Amino acid sequence: MKIAFIATFPPRQCGIGTFTNNLYDAMLVSEESKESGHEGFVIALSDNNIEYEYPPQVKLTIRQDHQEDYIKAAKFINLSGADLCILEHEFGIFGGQSGVYILPLLHRLDIPLMVTLHTILKAPSYNEKAILQEICKMAHKIVVMSHKAIKFLVSIYDVPKEKIVLIEHGVPDIHYSPENSKTDFKLESKKVLLTFGFLGRNKGIETVIKALPKVVEKHPNIIYIVLGKTHPSILRHSGEEYRIFLLRLVKSLQLEKHVIFLNEFIGVQDLFKYLYASDIYITPYLNEAQITSGTLSYAVGVGCAAISTPYWHATELLAEGRGRFFNFNDHEGLSSIINELIDHPEQLKELKRKAHDYGKKITWPKTGERYVKLASTILKEEQSPIEKKETVIDLLVLPPFSLIHINRMTDDTGIIQHAKFGIPNLKEGYCLDDNARALLMVLMAYRQMKDERALELSPIYLSYIHYMQNMNGTFRNFLSFSRNYLDEVGSEDSFGRTIWALGYLLGNAPNDAYYQTGKLMFFNASPNFEKIKSIRGIANTMIGICYYLKSNPSDDTMTERLRNLANILIKHYEENESSDWKWFESLLAYDNGILPLALLHSAEILNDGKITKTALASLNFLTSHTLRDNCLSIIGNEKWYKKEGERSIFAQQPIDAMSMVLMYHQAFHITKDKEYLNKLYTSFLWFLGENDLRMSLYDFETKGCCDGFESYGVNRNQGAESSLAYLISHLTVLQAYEEFHKSD
Repeated sequence: MKIAFIATFPPRQCGIGTFTNNLYDAMLVSEESKESGHEGFVIALSDNNIEYEYPPQVKLTIRQDHQEDYIKAAKFINLSGADLCILEHEFGIFGGQSGVYILPLLHRLDIPLMVTLHTILKAPSYNEKAILQEICKMAHKIVVMSHKAIKFLVSIYDVPKEKIVLIEHGVPDIHYSPENSKTDFKLESKKVLLTFGFLGRNKGIETVIKALPKVVEKHPNIIYIVLGKTHPSILRHSGEEYRIFLLRLVKSLQLEKHVIFLNEFIGVQDLFKYLYASDIYITPYLNEAQITSGTLSYAVGVGCAAISTPYWHATELLAEGRGRFFNFNDHEGLSSIINELIDHPEQLKELKRKAHDYGKKITWPKTGERYVKLASTILKEEQSPIEKKETVIDLLVLPPFSLIHINRMTDDTGIIQHAKFGIPNLKEGYCLDDNARALLMVLMAYRQMKDERALELSPIYLSYIHYMQNMNGTFRNFLSFSRNYLDEVGSEDSFGRTIWALGYLLGNAPNDAYYQTGKLMFFNASPNFEKIKSIRGIANTMIGICYYLKSNPSDDTMTERLRNLANILIKHYEENESSDWKWFESLLAYDNGILPLALLHSAEILNDGKITKTALASLNFLTSHTLRDNCLSIIGNEKWYKKEGERSIFAQQPIDAMSMVLMYHQAFHITKDKEYLNKLYTSFLWFLGENDLRMSLYDFETKGCCDGFESYGVNRNQGAESSLAYLISHLTVLQAYEEFHKSD
């Protein structure tokens, strides 16, 4: 039997990686497993910007937020000769919103799947629930580590109970003498309390520290060891804020001689020596929502006397007298239990005996045997194929998402409007349209990919928009490179595109400061919404209102404004419609897809059948004139396409391709019709060479997008509008792909 493991793996410092390393050894490296002839390899999840020196069993790595890596991994596994795949699932180790990037990999596997679930949420978000349900549908067996986990999977996630197998967290079969361990650490005269694991606010270390004064008063030889580094993700976002807080608390309580912080990620041998040296092990977590605790499993496994708050896993692991409990945040109760156990050595000894007896049942060799037996059972059973959902979208065709050209085009004022080839053309200055598009793009990039550079760029574009807003809520459009205004009031199109970006911000703000700034500008502009005459200005504004209403559905005034604007578009449609012309004007001009797109967004909010019918009719009409020979042929801006006239081929522009991608994405979102995804992908490939000229507009060297097609070929200038249109389209393809694989 050959097994492929998908998980984090050492030397990446991660609890899941430690678990996987132990499981791999228990199944494939132990003396017992060697006799069976089983073999395997690891596909390791890596941080995006960190390279690790992995051991030989790691055959391939997946960069966490690079979706193409997941597809490559699926192909690698399918061609590897592996008989079974084991996935270690934890939401935070996979890319995409709620770790959705793992789904395309699993959908493409041609071999049976076993999944170990390390986190099962009692109150999941919509995405978290949908993703976990999809994983469970694809899995042949699901391994959990507690009875509570089984209950949650059945009652919350609707997973068939017969799919679920309980295999408790394994414990390394390592033995030390408690007395010798204390001597090695020069702790022989101390009563040792221990907590180990990654530090974070939810660990509740402060509860133990607050409990110590009353313990020290009776037992001055007490020492509390906090062993572990700050969790890497917390360290990236908050630094050592929590550790510093704990150090200050220790100092304020004058406990410097009684608390030791060991800020390191130590090997399992040293870890177990500390466990054997401890008199009491404590897990003071702050809430019940912990379905699995490897640290507590280790402590029980070596026979520690354990004290814990009653989180889910602890209540099972320490049942039947294997440990003692104190309430969350209850340092008084903890003090009493510690003093009681130290004062009554026979109670301490009994806790250790029961823990030790239980620990002998959950050593890694025994756990590995259970996993091997389960894997063999899966392979022996007649496998009914798991239903797989495929689209024509092939993410391997997509170039890696890159902000290199956008960085090049952006200074501290905003994004430069035009470029000479791939170089910013400072003579042309800035415009509101492009800074609004840029804000929309970076917000999408941060929401979907947690791209830190996108987050850094967003206040630049937001501040440009703020600078261009007039007192009456309208916006100027153009600004020279010397920061001089070049107009008094911008076009209605630029107004609408700005409202679109601000509306998206109000539904997807990365922090409150951005939200409050966007809210002020959005509502300052709102009295102008119904003054707009241009149908594209109206359409862009409608999309912004829809994004706002998705997060503020009770705003009845804004809902009615949306309805009024939608009715204006429908009136234009009815005035121009005929048996062979299902459109809003007597010609197909520029940015055409934006008009059906606005109605599709409105249909989702207003639930109006007439709006939906008009949206789909105009979409189908536009499709009939632009999708042909399996590629997108955009209406050229040279002469456009007048009713009963000839369509223009040249001066095709990227914003038209973007609006088609967005239009089909929203159509799929509403109807769940897979064919719209195929059309979306076909439209996107226009950027990459599936077009009338069969030439790529995306520049793989500069990471920018050319400005369009002319009669002479590609316009090689790579301005902001074109490059942003490409990037928004790229992000939309990724989002659509994720949504498809989350849907039932």
